[in-house]
Amino acid sequence: MDSVLLLLGVVIVICVLSHKFTEKLAIPSLLFFILLGMIFGEDGVFRIYFNDYNIANIVCSVSLIFIMYYGGFGTNIKAAKSVAVKAVLLSTLGVAMTAAVTGALTHLILGLSWLESLLIGSVIASTDAASVFNILRTKNLNLKDNTASLLELESGSNDPMSYMLTVVLVTLMAGSNLSVPVLLLKQIAFGVIFGCVIGFGASWLLPKTDIIAAQGRTIFVFAIAVTAYALPSLLGGNGYLSVYLCGIIMGNAYIPQKKELVRFFDVLTGIAQMMIFFLLGLLVTPSQLPQVFLPALVIMAILTLIARPISVLAVLAPFRSSLRQMGIVSWAGLRGVASIVFSIYAVLNQIHLTYDLFNLVFCVVLISMALQGTLLPKVSSLLSMIDNNSDVRRTFNDYQEESDINFIKSTVTLLHPWANHRLQDVAIPPDFLVVLIIRKKQQFLVPSGSTMILPEDVLIIAAREFQNRANLTLREETVNGMHRFCNKLLKDLVLPSGTLVVLIRRSEDTIIPSGSTKIYSGDTLVMAHYD
Repeated sequence: MDSVLLLLGVVIVICVLSHKFTEKLAIPSLLFFILLGMIFGEDGVFRIYFNDYNIANIVCSVSLIFIMYYGGFGTNIKAAKSVAVKAVLLSTLGVAMTAAVTGALTHLILGLSWLESLLIGSVIASTDAASVFNILRTKNLNLKDNTASLLELESGSNDPMSYMLTVVLVTLMAGSNLSVPVLLLKQIAFGVIFGCVIGFGASWLLPKTDIIAAQGRTIFVFAIAVTAYALPSLLGGNGYLSVYLCGIIMGNAYIPQKKELVRFFDVLTGIAQMMIFFLLGLLVTPSQLPQVFLPALVIMAILTLIARPISVLAVLAPFRSSLRQMGIVSWAGLRGVASIVFSIYAVLNQIHLTYDLFNLVFCVVLISMALQGTLLPKVSSLLSMIDNNSDVRRTFNDYQEESDINFIKSTVTLLHPWANHRLQDVAIPPDFLVVLIIRKKQQFLVPSGSTMILPEDVLIIAAREFQNRANLTLREETVNGMHRFCNKLLKDLVLPSGTLVVLIRRSEDTIIPSGSTKIYSGDTLVMAHYD
């Protein structure tokens, strides 16, 4: 146990410290962590023996929950609306066609049984969201014709179909009695129903600050993602489909302080991706890979040059998509962690196969990331699909959270210096902008310079966020009857240099103080100090 925790801690430290370095590599940064795991593994420099598929399956499956959730959470529905139908067809019909064509040609060329060939095709049929997102962002790959949104939505949503096909083939090969239509119906129905219900329910609850404490929002959303996966899975549904839909609904709903959630899940999924690829590199035995390298190369060629292009052409041609777009969508079908996780699922079910499925799929993923991932920017340029006037980050929900603009609220009292003056006549700092006025009876006004500011107006002001917070700290101090501040005016207090009372909490009220504000017993002072 202690050795596992030590390894885990060392892995996370290495992943975090090397993140900036890996972003500058010509190869996909996630490929670096696979190679790093292989260096640590039994055939590598450190010779750490790790061959526990159960632990690997648990760690990878749990990590995949949050990667899937955050993939949905970051999907900008408005940006992806124009390509939504294409993406859904690619992630369902396209995946099924890719699996079928890959399976059929694998059977014909390698001479494997039909079930084994179709299982291989099903396991590697989906594209990897983590790899696609990673390359689009780190390489700032801006693509024409809203192709980035298409790839984002497709790669984020096609794992459930691949997983369903894998479950069906594994069940059939295990000799279990099942009704394929019933299994597929349960997988889809429970996945969709629970994903939508949990997503909409959580989106309704989160703004209710009296129900959920602000400090608990991140933990609440974390638990929602786990629940969205586990509940339908227990009932025979597709947990990955459910958690992805839940993420889409919540990511496109109004959630207070969404920026904090984005930061948390950005770090969580980033570390999860690096850990998964490192763990898989540690799990594989490189000396065994030459035995499956040639069939893996054949399957990779079938998948990349025939199966994926055929499915993309069949889905996108009716929409009159350009050949250039179909070309880049075909090439961007990177394989990744989901395929390896699905192969581990088959291994744990003790399915007898001609080749070691884990090693075979691992080789396919390695070749895909090294070849397709590295050449994706070059292929995009050759196909003239680079759009220098767009920003790929706009296809992600968290793009809006990268702005340094914050909104603050100010209530105008009768004695306020702005009361009964036109907006153009008041002295507003140059970096401040009044964007909305809320008047009595919830009347919302978008102001102009001639708008009159009235007492009891609530002004919503846009201002730049202060970024350099390293030396700025906040602390609370509660005043009792014997406190030196009790019953004194704020202007009469003797405070240390660099300290300012920025807020007073009094019972249920929050007070923005001025020099004439009197401090009473029971008040809690929020004090800012800059070193």
